[in-house]
Amino acid sequence: MFVVTNRIPVSEGHEADFEDRFKKRAHLIDQSPGFVKNLVLRPVQRRFNHATGAWEEKAEQGYYLVQTYWESEQAFWDWTNSESFRIAHSNRPPAEMFAGPNVLEIHQVIQSTEPRAFSQASSA
Repeated sequence: MFVVTNRIPVSEGHEADFEDRFKKRAHLIDQSPGFVKNLVLRPVQRRFNHATGAWEEKAEQGYYLVQTYWESEQAFWDWTNSESFRIAHSNRPPAEMFAGPNVLEIHQVIQSTEPRAFSQASSA
């Protein structure tokens, strides 16, 4: 399995609009061959300070993470070359919604563990 993560810095004051775009998305990716799931993660304004061993509130910009899971890396590339991808990305948000450039990363899953109850529920 492959995970494609888009790290997106959303400008302060645009968080609700950004999240709303995903809630109202067309779900075109859901029908793509090899697609497994999509997660949209909101940043939490805390981090662990390894020097002190304490959790601290942080003020700097966090990244939203948009993760898509794929059966293969090729399935992701096929999606990016599809008409559905073009349509899904045709309604570009305003530039001021972003605090900087996004970062796209691709990872291959080498291990995954889930509690038994979760894995049974997600496969039902």
